[in-house]
Amino acid sequence: MIDAIKNVKVHLLVLVLVVVSELIGTLTFNVGPGKLVLLPMLYAVFIGTFLGPKFAKVVNDKDMVNSSALVSLTLMLLMARYGTLVGPKFYEILKAGPALILQEFGNIGTLLIGIPIAMFLGLKRESIGAAHSIAREPNVALIGDIYGLDTAEGRGVMGVYICGTVFGTIFFGLAASFISIFNIFHPYALAMASGVGSASMMTATVGSLSAIYPEMAEKIQAFGVASNTLSGLDGVYMSMLIALPMSNKLYGMLYRLKYGKSEEA
Repeated sequence: MIDAIKNVKVHLLVLVLVVVSELIGTLTFNVGPGKLVLLPMLYAVFIGTFLGPKFAKVVNDKDMVNSSALVSLTLMLLMARYGTLVGPKFYEILKAGPALILQEFGNIGTLLIGIPIAMFLGLKRESIGAAHSIAREPNVALIGDIYGLDTAEGRGVMGVYICGTVFGTIFFGLAASFISIFNIFHPYALAMASGVGSASMMTATVGSLSAIYPEMAEKIQAFGVASNTLSGLDGVYMSMLIALPMSNKLYGMLYRLKYGKSEEA
């Protein structure tokens, strides 16, 4: 952490990214009956990705390690700001209590869709770690504790964790804009759906929705934060008690279907 704070290069690059992204500003495009909104946060993530050692090599692996140590610190400041939005809307959020709780079962859709696709692509037990959840920090810790991160399940969860870190924010921000175009779901429902346990993904979604529905911005942010907080609290138990057992059962069924024998044979 001390090295990260002292890394002037990283802080200067972040400053440049923020300035450039804010100068571009929020871009809004009319698509059919709705709007597609591109936020400065998306530009920063996209540009930052191409500054890495695999592309422009402006930053190296050491810089990236130092930067990752600061992510949780900056997200704490962000969540403190969001916390001030939840309090005034507490009673309105309480009215949606059952919906907020039941929406956690939607996380099971991750494994029902992800494991068959992963196995179709050739993965084996990696699919369990990769698709039992959205693979954020609590899920990485859970898989590491049960299987170990040097196992197939560990490789699966780490692969999705890295992809989610790099592309998740962009995907969530754009997905919120695209889905809102069709006017199928209420903005509050979309805000609740964004709370999957990742502050950065939730922020990208809430930012897009707030730009599209400025008159609902405060409530959208409050619902998003409340949902994300609940996901953080019960997400581990959901994964441990429901998602992982279901993932193993589904994997066993699909393995026999694909290879004509049980995995142990």
